Order: sequence, then structure tokens, then C-alpha cells
Amino acid sequence: MDSGLILLVFLAFLFAWGLNRVRRALRFGPVAYAGVMIVFIIVMLAVWGQTMR
Repeated sequence: MDSGLILLVFLAFLFAWGLNRVRRALRFGPVAYAGVMIVFIIVMLAVWGQTMR
């Protein structure tokens, strides 16, 4: 497995953990949480795709 991909997976878990704490503080609903996670995943895949060139 590519080391950059492993790093992105780790960052995704770290981001999800942090977002969950922020979501509790700001009282986000599950739809807002899912929307932020989907945008984060798309951006991270785009960044990873650019590094593969």
C-alpha cells in the first residue's frame, strides 16, 4: 500500500474524531456531519490523485 494513502486514512480518522467533538459542541445534526465528511473525503482524494502524477 502507498504510504501517502496510509497517511490520508490516518488524517481522515483524526479529522472525524475532531469533527465529532466540534459537532457535539455546536450541536450539528447527522446530515451536516455527513456532508462535511463527504467534502473532506473528496478533497483528500483529489490531493492524493494530484500527487500520483
